[in-house]
Amino acid sequence: MKVAVITRHSIFNYGSLLQTIATQTSIENLGYDCEIIDYQRDDENYRKIADVLVKRTVWNKNFVSRMVYRGIQSPKFWIMGRHFEKLRNGAIKTTRTYRSFYELKRDKPNADIFMTGSDQVWGPIGDDVYDPVYFLDFAEKEDICVSYATSFGKTEFTDEVLCQVKKLLWKYNIITVREKSAVDIIDKMNVGPVTQVLDPTLLHDSVYWSKMVYDDMPKDYILIYQLHSNPRMLEYAYELAARTGLKLVSMSSTAQHLAHSGSKHIFLPSLSEWLGYIKNARFVITDSFHGTAFAINFNTQFANILPEGTSTRNQSILELTGLTNRIVTDYHDFSVYDSQIDYYRVNKLIQEKREASIKVLEKMLAIRK
Repeated sequence: MKVAVITRHSIFNYGSLLQTIATQTSIENLGYDCEIIDYQRDDENYRKIADVLVKRTVWNKNFVSRMVYRGIQSPKFWIMGRHFEKLRNGAIKTTRTYRSFYELKRDKPNADIFMTGSDQVWGPIGDDVYDPVYFLDFAEKEDICVSYATSFGKTEFTDEVLCQVKKLLWKYNIITVREKSAVDIIDKMNVGPVTQVLDPTLLHDSVYWSKMVYDDMPKDYILIYQLHSNPRMLEYAYELAARTGLKLVSMSSTAQHLAHSGSKHIFLPSLSEWLGYIKNARFVITDSFHGTAFAINFNTQFANILPEGTSTRNQSILELTGLTNRIVTDYHDFSVYDSQIDYYRVNKLIQEKREASIKVLEKMLAIRK
């Protein structure tokens, strides 16, 4: 039995890659063959992304200005893209590469079940309000279609978009999502039952992920893992480091944080380093969903700063674990550092949710049998 999964596996994001790995291994652990559909949009392909993005900027005036933009941006995208390409190689099994919906429609992978995987795939991507590929619109009527822990990434949609999404969801035999807000959106569409499940990275416990971590990783520091532009978040991290006397480490997959002075910066870490820096930190400050999820899984003390526009993902995992008190709203309040998380309670809750989510996944995949 083969399962073909569509998800955002090839963007410059550690959480996206790790959830892809977790999805594939979880399916394989249940006795199925699994391939990730290697769908790469031009605006997410490091070889082409500069050509796509220049059209959205003031540099799109003439041939010369476009060449200047490409000359500045292309090396950055190439470095990041090659790094993540190397991380993917050997970590996941993929189909042949597809560049468009039409390529998938003409020659879709052979599979018994098609699955939309986790991550923000049912919401806006690039300039598109949604991408039909991630709704498995290339599948035939007779194909089995399911979703596991899929996310919209936001809660506000126009009536027109919701109408189109509703039509796309009708083909699914089983729908599960990652956030409570996604349950509410789908319930309003009345397209069938929907279940909230854990993000696939939480289907594996800390023992599993710790096997990927180097033994000689640093310890005893404050880590900032920041995805969104927020200068006050960085200021908060500096101030907390100064108050505690701990070294500040910043970690990112993009060059935008390289100018952090007064901290050790880890640019484009390996998967082992990314996991290890979260696991071994005395304290983590993050605006990332997966930064939060792995801090919880590793029982690391943390603070969460909600990003504007996409905060529902972070709020969902914090509500699920009863940790909404880890959200920082006052940048002058550092009491969250002294307030220790009761991980005995959290671990028990996660284990119950993990067992329930694995049973849902097992039942979902058995639909073909």
